[in-house]
Amino acid sequence: MRSTPSTRVLVLNSGSSSVKYQLLDMLDSSRLAVGLVERIGEETSRLKHTPTGTETREWTGPIADHEAALKAVSAELAKDGLGLDSPELAAIGHRVVHGGKHFTEPTVVDDTVLAEIERLIPVAPLHNPANLTGIRTAQALRPDLPQVAVFDTAFHTTMPESAARYAIDVQTADEHRIRRYGFHGTSHAYVSRATAQLLGRAPEDVNVIVLHLGNGASASAVRGGRCVDTSMGLTPLEGLVMGTRSGDMDPAVIFHLMRVGGMSADEIDTLLNKKSGLIGLCGDNDMREIRRRIDAGGEDAAQAQLAFDIYIHRLKKYIGAYYAVLGRVDAIAFTAGVGENAAPVREAAVAGLEELGLAVDSELNAVRGDAPRLISPEDARVAVAVVPTDEELEIATQTYALVKGSQNLT
Repeated sequence: MRSTPSTRVLVLNSGSSSVKYQLLDMLDSSRLAVGLVERIGEETSRLKHTPTGTETREWTGPIADHEAALKAVSAELAKDGLGLDSPELAAIGHRVVHGGKHFTEPTVVDDTVLAEIERLIPVAPLHNPANLTGIRTAQALRPDLPQVAVFDTAFHTTMPESAARYAIDVQTADEHRIRRYGFHGTSHAYVSRATAQLLGRAPEDVNVIVLHLGNGASASAVRGGRCVDTSMGLTPLEGLVMGTRSGDMDPAVIFHLMRVGGMSADEIDTLLNKKSGLIGLCGDNDMREIRRRIDAGGEDAAQAQLAFDIYIHRLKKYIGAYYAVLGRVDAIAFTAGVGENAAPVREAAVAGLEELGLAVDSELNAVRGDAPRLISPEDARVAVAVVPTDEELEIATQTYALVKGSQNLT
């Protein structure tokens, strides 16, 4: 038994040139501080740090690498009496994008875990290297502290093979680990449980379609708390129309662009991941700007309207598909930046689906707020909800549960 209760968890989300962080006290799930280090490796690096209840502090200057970034974060936390050397810190939880088939739950990091995350880099070349850097840097700063990896893909490992397998040669697929993995798993896990709670029911009794709509977007079919299908696949490119990603398309388009367009694999990769989706259709990947252009009318509105219509068409197709997969749907939950804030998206997504029991109340849909809420009519057969996601809390909760169980933390 430790003399000082260890109830705090630092959550790190390490990108290639950024580190997002939150410090939470798991006694009451309260946030003690949040922050962001961006433009790591540049002369104009910036750190924004906000302790709960006080004003944001900003610092601009060169931050050479992730080690320097975490040391800067530690120094800011120490100013508030929340430093990384605190005995109240129980663990550091790390978001790791790709865990493959192997990692089905949060995992305490050791050399074997690090090696497996590194082995998965070919299927997550943009994310896993940065996640690894964050873990190794945190290990160097606090080698005595448990480092826990929480995987975006873990929630989706419950999918049956009929949903996870692609219809290609099995030997080739297995050799190159080609299958549907899914992403945004921590968000889908949190939102599906929070939706059940909103309905006053246990997660195992509820079937939910979760629509995580941000710049990246994904849908999932959750039956009784377990994912049975999801829209993203081997990579986050598949599925819904996104801010800069195409989502679903005929794979032969790639061959056509190679043979007829003379484009290289890297050029096509950039096209589909960074120059497609909403930005490719109308030049904007911000749904607020797209709606502004539509509402303003004029010549500029037509292209924005088409982009919006394509976005909604794809979204509606997935709602219908996952309704069929689940057989019975108790709720549809909208979450993430667009899902939580864009009332026109929510309204359009369920328009015309009244025969499936889906509808939104226009007045409820127009209300903005930070709390989970229903936007469907009182007598609706299927609840339509807005459920703000909280991936950091989900990572902290999973991290703390793991280390508390293994180390008898108080």
